[in-house]
Amino acid sequence: MTFWSYYVIALTVISLIGATWLLWVTSKKRNANDTQNSTETTGHVWDGDLSEYNKPLPRWWINLFYLTIVFAVGYLIWYPSADKVGGKGNWSSKGQHDAEKATADAKLQQLYARFDGKGIDVIAQDAAALTTGKQIYANNCAVCHGSDAGGAKGFPNLRDAIWKFDGSPEGILTTIKGGVNVEGGRAAVMPAMAAVLGSEQAVTETAVYVQSLSGMKVDDTLATAGSKSFATVCAACHGADGKGNPALGAPNLTDNDWMYGSTLEDIKYGINNGRAGQMPAHLPLIGETQTRLAAAYVYSLSRAKK
Repeated sequence: MTFWSYYVIALTVISLIGATWLLWVTSKKRNANDTQNSTETTGHVWDGDLSEYNKPLPRWWINLFYLTIVFAVGYLIWYPSADKVGGKGNWSSKGQHDAEKATADAKLQQLYARFDGKGIDVIAQDAAALTTGKQIYANNCAVCHGSDAGGAKGFPNLRDAIWKFDGSPEGILTTIKGGVNVEGGRAAVMPAMAAVLGSEQAVTETAVYVQSLSGMKVDDTLATAGSKSFATVCAACHGADGKGNPALGAPNLTDNDWMYGSTLEDIKYGINNGRAGQMPAHLPLIGETQTRLAAAYVYSLSRAKK
């Protein structure tokens, strides 16, 4: 145990002993003098003639205080009362949480049983399933992708038909299950490329060329120079035509979807510092069936745009 554990234990024991002693001494002293019929005052006087009598508490009231001390001692014995000290009742907050979670999981399993093993595209045609999927999305996904699934800077829009990875029903399910990280086999990581390009001018030229791929009006001279750097350094992931590679999570640079922003400074920042998109694996968090329902809901959003 730590110092603070011993400190709290000592403070608790001293407080209980002190409270017991104070009740005993006070009760004994007053009983020796008089009882409820005493006319002795404390000496405090208000408004000239309003005195405070010095009378003991009723015996039943004092006994209630003793009972609270007994209850406190029993509580400390029955429940865990210090670090690494288990109570006689074998209760723990973790144990209660696990039991309540098991009960809730059993109810949810019964609710979701009819969706087990069904394909994402099949579930997406079930109105009740989509309603449930929307609730699961709101509880687990909306914090990053938005309540309307419209995304934000650094978080993709899930309502369109543009996908960094595979946008098929099973592809969406795989992404939600395993997340976007190295462990899940999908890592939307772009390394910092400034050192590879060699100079700030080369970074600017490459960024201008990237802007030109999506049809923006740019300086043609800079774009032409940047095309050479792009072909040498960037095309390995984004493709020679800049249309990306879903297998790597490398986005299409020829459309108007810019997750991190389309300004020259935004693009230069990405080239200079790299990007590292992260999404937690949700299979361990919400289970197989809830993952499928969430995937079906997300699939239904993008499907409506096709």
